Amino acid sequence: MKKIRYIVIMLLLLMAVPAATMQAQAAEGDVDVNELVFGHIGDAYEWHIATFGNTEVRIPLPVIVKSSTGWHVFSSARLEEGPYEGLYVAKGGSYDGKIVERNAAGEEVRPLDISITKNVLGLFINSAVLLVIMLSCARWYKKHPLEDGAPKGGVGMIEATVMSIYNDVIKGCVGENYRRYAPYLLTAFFFVLANNLMGLIPIFPGGANVTGNIAITMVLALCTFVLTNVYGTKAYWKEIFWPDVPTWLKAPVPMMPLIEFFGIFTKPFALMIRLFANIMAGHAAVLSLIAIIFITVKSGPVINGSMTVVAVAFGIFMDALELLVAFIQAYVFTMLSAVFIGLSQVKEHAKK
Repeated sequence: MKKIRYIVIMLLLLMAVPAATMQAQAAEGDVDVNELVFGHIGDAYEWHIATFGNTEVRIPLPVIVKSSTGWHVFSSARLEEGPYEGLYVAKGGSYDGKIVERNAAGEEVRPLDISITKNVLGLFINSAVLLVIMLSCARWYKKHPLEDGAPKGGVGMIEATVMSIYNDVIKGCVGENYRRYAPYLLTAFFFVLANNLMGLIPIFPGGANVTGNIAITMVLALCTFVLTNVYGTKAYWKEIFWPDVPTWLKAPVPMMPLIEFFGIFTKPFALMIRLFANIMAGHAAVLSLIAIIFITVKSGPVINGSMTVVAVAFGIFMDALELLVAFIQAYVFTMLSAVFIGLSQVKEHAKK
């Protein structure tokens, strides 16, 4: 019972910060649910931590852009008062929320932007946390020989997770060359897992929607794409361009080769979309449920009280579900990557 009580308390705390932010907004006027939800799951040039009355606690981040007038490096706090050095954050349009400038014709154009945004900083923080955890485990193994027995606590949990992914997923899906790809697949699993879990923490340094950003999932999928196709065997490419099917399916109209060729690109695309959509949808669902409390404020105490109970109950359920989804999506991404790599390692069948 104590463990259940602790879990419920933690889930309530996960809901407390976004709820407090909405309450501050509700005191000033109507809550813009669309702006709140997409403002959280989107990227930003500053890190909003909390709002206390009329005071907002933010961490300004460095802006690094190359415009028509050259390179510009400054704090994002300078953009709060308006345009700075000809640059400003667009409001609405196709560049909404992005730094833009105006060309000679007066049109908004995007400069080369390599700024340290909220998601970039979150990526650095989450990667540092993951490195600290893994290096701490490595240090434990250096200090404790195998004769001391199996590790316990956090090190034991990491070891059990590594062995499970290594034996059940990598070894089982890749095939005999599994050792070659194990470092990448284990890194991908823990990287996705760490970013998923840190994204569920609503206070700094958590809360950045890293794996809910399609640019991040695209790079991860691209890594799997490169490993799958660059190191594919001759039999793998033969099955793509001249598969073992009836000749009329291959010539004169190369129907099956075309299908197999497009499959090269659809598999990493599915990896990218699956991770991005699941994580983004989870964040949006939790915030939308919390917003119900403040949307129904003007409907009276009975309706508002009833909807508050419903929103809190479903919010706790969604938070618990998101914890599960964080592990599932990391596992699924690693498993599918291992399957795709394993398919590229096929060998020519011996002819009878």
